Amino acid sequence: MVTDLLTRIHRLRLADDVLAGGDLAGPALRELDAAVALHRTGDFSEQVGRALLAAISELAQVVGWIASDAGLDQRAEEIYRLGVSAAREAGDRTSAANLVGSLAYHRTNVGALETGLELAVAAIEEGGRRAPPRAEALFWDRVAWAYAKTEQASAAIQALGRASEALSRHGGEEDPAYLYWVDEGELQIMEARVHVELRRPLRAVPLLTEVLGRYDSTHTRELALYLSWLSVALADANEPEEAAHTARRVLELSADMPSGRTARRSQVVLARLRPFHDVPEVRDVIDGYGCRVREPVHDAQGWER
Repeated sequence: MVTDLLTRIHRLRLADDVLAGGDLAGPALRELDAAVALHRTGDFSEQVGRALLAAISELAQVVGWIASDAGLDQRAEEIYRLGVSAAREAGDRTSAANLVGSLAYHRTNVGALETGLELAVAAIEEGGRRAPPRAEALFWDRVAWAYAKTEQASAAIQALGRASEALSRHGGEEDPAYLYWVDEGELQIMEARVHVELRRPLRAVPLLTEVLGRYDSTHTRELALYLSWLSVALADANEPEEAAHTARRVLELSADMPSGRTARRSQVVLARLRPFHDVPEVRDVIDGYGCRVREPVHDAQGWER
């Protein structure tokens, strides 16, 4: 049963690559509830119990991410904390650190910037010196993001360097399955996002343009998110026509997507364009989409209302 659960967890991760949180929240929350109930009521050896706890911690990470994307912010935080407890009880420091880092990223993105930074740094300490290189790179990326959001430019750039150095030590060894997506391209995306937050468009635009030129278009949510940062960077570079063209793509991709992340980024993009309202291309985008953007609202079970 634990082996089957691990298989379903990875399928859920892959589904999250192409579906938004609102599409997955209901089934994902049911899967987590069933796994927790199994641990509470099942009859198994100590070894199997530890394996089940480790699986629950992995499941909590992806379900927390999905819940956050569905706009279930408080539920996501509760899930991440449950996962941290399960990972620590299982003795899996890397998974615990990944969940602390995920909670840090979540807190940062909902505006709790100081708490997010504290948790991001705590994830590095939780992982310890034996964390796999790709895990360490991911942890430092989250630190970089937290520093960027708190406008600590030097610390953010240093953290990006630590992430790159950690990834360079990855020699193809087998890592936990949840690290499958951490590669140079993802670090490049975070580097570009950090530069956008720090208002350094001349560095951000070339990076984002390069990444988007090879990005898998089936990952619609991530494509919309990365285009949103490009649009903001173009506006910061005083290129409102290009910013508006990119913003239109963001808004078209996000229009029917049940994702809190894309909804929030769409609002950010429109707000950044408003100072250029006199530019015809910008005015067309704002007038055409300004009243359509909303965040999805869900019930406690994850279903959109």
